[in-house]
Amino acid sequence: MAGQRTNETDGTRAILRNTRTSAFKIREVLELIRGVPVGEARDILRFCERDAAELVLKLLASAVANAENNDDMVPDELFVAACFADEGRTYKTFRPRARGRAGRLRKRTAHITIIVSRLPEGRLAVVKAKQERVEADRRTRRVTASQQPGGRRARTERNKRSGADATPDASSPVADDAEAESDDVIDQQPPAAAEVAPAENTDAAENTDAAAAEDEEK
Repeated sequence: MAGQRTNETDGTRAILRNTRTSAFKIREVLELIRGVPVGEARDILRFCERDAAELVLKLLASAVANAENNDDMVPDELFVAACFADEGRTYKTFRPRARGRAGRLRKRTAHITIIVSRLPEGRLAVVKAKQERVEADRRTRRVTASQQPGGRRARTERNKRSGADATPDASSPVADDAEAESDDVIDQQPPAAAEVAPAENTDAAENTDAAAAEDEEK
């Protein structure tokens, strides 16, 4: 009795039909993510240098969205249960050759299918433990980097200390000396322009009277 076929695997699926890429090229990419958790599969496809990886990444996102919205599954608990590419229609064209001949060209297409399912309990526990360990390592690195002399936390604490030192207390002798110096500066300031103005007007009036007396004598 034959076992379960690949296209009969339980789970949520997404299908991309008649993509203008050969099934051979797509299968090379699908081999990288078969049986891999969704998070790792995204990273693999994101850094894959094949052009077909972009199509597979979009189809994987569609399958995860179908599982989340239609079947109420948690995206972090999914893995690629099955993925395969079937050959589609082949478009035949030609290329002109020497002496009036024509060379045949085959433009191949493919149908891509990705099926995602929930991880088994044992494997899910391992994946979660790995994610927690990775997050803990990242958190430790961030805290260590921030506590270094050039880190953000060290700079913040240094700025706080420098600000506290620069602002004197109101009851301290330093504050009293600063107030005394400010009073001395106010006392030493020259009189305002409004106070000097009457003296200048008096001198101008005396000069006018002297000039009038000289004119009368002449």
